[in-house]
Amino acid sequence: MSERNLDFDKIIDRHNTRSLKYDFAKRRGMPEDVLPLWVADMDFETSSYIQNALKERINHGIFGYSEVETPYFEIVCNWLKIRHNWIPEEKWLVKTPGVVFALAMAVKAYTQPNDGILIQQPVYYPFSEVIEDNGRKVVSNDLYLGKDNRYHIDFGDFERKIVENNVKLFLLCSPHNPVGRVWTVEELRKIGDICLKYGVIVVSDEIHQDFVFQGKHTVFASLGEKYEQNCIVCTSPSKTFNLASMLISNIFIPNTQLRRKFRKQVDSAGISQLSVLGLVATETAYSKGGKWYMAMMAYIRRNLEFVRNFVENNLRGVNMIETEGTYLVWLDFRDTGLSVDELDEIIIHKAKLWLDSGKIFGKCGEGFQRINIACPQSILKDALERIKNALIG
Repeated sequence: MSERNLDFDKIIDRHNTRSLKYDFAKRRGMPEDVLPLWVADMDFETSSYIQNALKERINHGIFGYSEVETPYFEIVCNWLKIRHNWIPEEKWLVKTPGVVFALAMAVKAYTQPNDGILIQQPVYYPFSEVIEDNGRKVVSNDLYLGKDNRYHIDFGDFERKIVENNVKLFLLCSPHNPVGRVWTVEELRKIGDICLKYGVIVVSDEIHQDFVFQGKHTVFASLGEKYEQNCIVCTSPSKTFNLASMLISNIFIPNTQLRRKFRKQVDSAGISQLSVLGLVATETAYSKGGKWYMAMMAYIRRNLEFVRNFVENNLRGVNMIETEGTYLVWLDFRDTGLSVDELDEIIIHKAKLWLDSGKIFGKCGEGFQRINIACPQSILKDALERIKNALIG
């Protein structure tokens, strides 16, 4: 048997499939006829090996409480070893129904109400939500855009924000969504050292770790034992293999005390066994999905180059921020002279596109738009042409 699902130009109609991306525009306040390139799932069929494994499990017909043993961990570990040169221990693993759920559990486990929690805006908006929804305070070490067209960390401000707000927890986005940075070893060590200095626990969201186009992803815990013992590493096959609705993530917590506190919060939330289909999909993805993954990455790389060329040649006043990782492109519209509201109006009602407005990633995201490029290139071309025509008109 060979991989069948390698035609990434194939357009698959996702309407009427309970798709959050395609079927909920009106409910989310958008025109029903918008073209959606917002939420971070892909418009590609997942690996045929995963499809086959799920069909086989479904044919069994019984879906009782399910769990996995050591072979599951070995499969996940092997992926991390081969792709990221990191070998975790089995006892470190805590499975959760998602990375955002894990972030919320970490907030509850390691901080108290009204505590300040550090993030780096513009950043994935659930970071702020899990902090505020749990009665904590958002503290942002805003990233800044350098002359190299990449975002950077203001380390002085990073340390000041920790001291001034008595921060005890830092939510790291690595690779960073939406600005596309793949943090270097030096950058990670520097923030790791500051966090160690002030007793700040690092929760590293590495869900996009398999999407790197420049540089190399470094698992935060791989920096060394002192960093390993002060962090939580959040991973999942959901982005890599388009499995978001399978609701499974693999969270690694090397420090026994931190792991115990985290597990207590997970238990208190009533989570025990996860979906058997998620477990099957994860095992199959990491053991048999390599060919699909490599082909998908090559296709997204071509899409990335396509967007870069189109923006440079067709979208006056728009700058594509250099994308080192993720399949989410951060577009800077500030030189168009449009206000935040005018830009949203043009994108939504004139271009008929559903993107993620930069303002939801923090105030420093205003004037930007995030676009998901994990789709057939014909759809991407249509979207960019719509932006071009809307700006001209």
